[in-house]
Amino acid sequence: MPLRAKVATSVSRTAAALSRAAGRGDGSVIGGWIGLKIDPDLLAHLANGRAIALVSGTNGKTTTTRLTTAAVGVLGPVATNSFGANMPTGHTSALAKAGDTPYAVLEVDEHYLPQVIDATNPRVVALLNLSRDQLDRAKEVAMMAQLWRSTLVQHPDIRIVANADDPMVVWAVTPPSARERPPLVTWFSAGQRWHDDSWVCPECGSSIERSGEQWWCVGCPLRRPQPHWLVEDDGVLDPTGAWHKISLQLPGRVNLGNAATALAVAAQFGVRPVDAVSRLGSVTSVAGRYAQVVRDGRNIRLLLAKNPASWLEAFDMADDAPTLLSINARDPDGADTSWLYDVDFAPLRGRQVLITGDRAYDLAVRLEINQVPFQHVRRFLDAVTAVPPGRLEVIANYTAFQDIRAELDRVN
Repeated sequence: MPLRAKVATSVSRTAAALSRAAGRGDGSVIGGWIGLKIDPDLLAHLANGRAIALVSGTNGKTTTTRLTTAAVGVLGPVATNSFGANMPTGHTSALAKAGDTPYAVLEVDEHYLPQVIDATNPRVVALLNLSRDQLDRAKEVAMMAQLWRSTLVQHPDIRIVANADDPMVVWAVTPPSARERPPLVTWFSAGQRWHDDSWVCPECGSSIERSGEQWWCVGCPLRRPQPHWLVEDDGVLDPTGAWHKISLQLPGRVNLGNAATALAVAAQFGVRPVDAVSRLGSVTSVAGRYAQVVRDGRNIRLLLAKNPASWLEAFDMADDAPTLLSINARDPDGADTSWLYDVDFAPLRGRQVLITGDRAYDLAVRLEINQVPFQHVRRFLDAVTAVPPGRLEVIANYTAFQDIRAELDRVN
């Protein structure tokens, strides 16, 4: 690297280490921020010479990145932004900290995907899904699909691993015209239960029809492609037709789909599924998500849910047990909580439900409409004492999740 980039890398590592030592965080943002101030091209310099996979989408990025890192680890050391800092500052910090690893798997915020593709020249990009998120400041879903589409047209040599079940993703990787070279796409199917952001075709405006796993536009040729990787029962079918049993320590069918995506991405690096599947089972917690903590006779499990699609999956993961819901609306969450009305809370009927967080009253109104009885508690620890010994499921959006983790750490 140029001397300036070497100095920036050293300073980035030092700043991140000082941040950790001072208890101000994991350093995954400040290190990259300072490094890029010294050398604006630092991310490109750090990416040069590495085989890189980028993982982007509205939901599942962090978990899929962690599983993909484990799978690609068959080949050797892998750099990754394991704490979920998914913007260029986080990518820069992760690569600077990792040193000279031959491989990198990076989670990328969907808004920043074009910028990170330009900087890192990845071997493969995994596109998981597109759904509404942070409605007060994020792009509308079709606009995000258009952003991806225009970016990928400019990079026709990138291999793409894409979700065949999401019409927005399929359209995003479809060339705008026959004159464009089609991208190198490997399709996976992991099942997609959330459909409410893809009833209208982004190509022609006609309706999207569905029958079982199939979907198609009634007004143009856009339709579900044939997947190469497919979740079947408790395993994954690879492109050769071989079936691989997946044994995960992560809950929910959605994580079986994330595992299938990880295998599809790892295959682009030459990793055989048979060599990777055992490594997937080593992933137990992802940046605190799915973590289980025993406190006062309660087995507390933490689940992150930040938008309607992820709340739907969280209900699928959660046991039929007392459940605490926590909602904030701070800057990382987005200030608009109207998305609560897109979530069906009916699956919580019949269990003990508690609510907390800055916007607990918004949640209370929504639960009343869904006829779900609840109890309001002011603190997380009040919820722990309000439920009997046994399982306590905790479902929270981003900053509420961090608040609860911090409170558990203080108790320790």
